[in-house]
Amino acid sequence: MISRRAFLISVAVVGAPLEAGAQRPTAVPRVGVVAQDIQPGLMETFRDELQRLGYLEGKSVSIDVRNAGGRSDRLPPLVADLLRLKVDVLVAVNTPAAKAAQNATRTVPIVIMRVADPVQAGLVRSLGHPGANVTGVSFMPDVLGAKAVEALCQTIPTVSRVAAFYKADNPGALLVVTETERRSAELGVRFERFPIPEPSELPDSFAAAARAGVQAAFVMDDGAMTKLRGPFLKQASRRSLPVVSIYKDFAEAGGLFAYGPDLDHVYRRAAHYVVRILKGANPGELPVEQADTFHFVINLKTARALGLTIPSFLLLRANHVIE
Repeated sequence: MISRRAFLISVAVVGAPLEAGAQRPTAVPRVGVVAQDIQPGLMETFRDELQRLGYLEGKSVSIDVRNAGGRSDRLPPLVADLLRLKVDVLVAVNTPAAKAAQNATRTVPIVIMRVADPVQAGLVRSLGHPGANVTGVSFMPDVLGAKAVEALCQTIPTVSRVAAFYKADNPGALLVVTETERRSAELGVRFERFPIPEPSELPDSFAAAARAGVQAAFVMDDGAMTKLRGPFLKQASRRSLPVVSIYKDFAEAGGLFAYGPDLDHVYRRAAHYVVRILKGANPGELPVEQADTFHFVINLKTARALGLTIPSFLLLRANHVIE
């Protein structure tokens, strides 16, 4: 039989607060990242910025990454997998991933990046007032590809027909191509479109472009097309076609010009959105940022191989000139 004194002591022990060392650990917030394709180094930039903001992976934040490997059809199941993990924030890299995330949840906060015109894509109500559960970093397609085409025309005044290559299942890429095509028409340049359904069809697309008499190639280099940059540039080189693009990777690998957003900056800004949401901000009330840091890259080595002379004013304007 338990004495009254022993009973009171046992109650006191059970009801006493746990010491700090024995407290139940606080749940670590979980961030899910889904992408059509992930370029090396950029996720490290994202993690680095999270750490700089006080969220160290494995200690104060958990990060789960799902990569579709360039296949948009894999995105819905990858998003579903992340949602099963009960992520606190879902980061979607490029338009197909953002649409897959939006279609899967209207409650879990979604941070987008590398998305062209999220309003037209139906991801947000407006840039200033996104509404719902989507916000992040975007770029407007009318100011990017056309800049590289303009530099092409200033270097080759006789250019009049350009092949536009893009991943067929990326609506964001199509937006960029459409706007670049519209702006290029003002320069007297006609676009011939060549959507790429599968990587194996790249040689046939270049053969068709050659038959169409194109004098250069514009590539909307989303993650999936960037993964193909080696074969793409090889096909272009075989036909002596100068290549202009949006992201600097293509110019660094052998393209002629690239004008587009600084992706390191974009990934860092996305980390800021994640942190604000983890601290309680409503994504629908966070205005969507437009990329405001850009690269203009010129590959002089490629220019020399093509027998081209780059105007001095373009060289002065470039952020980076590859010798």
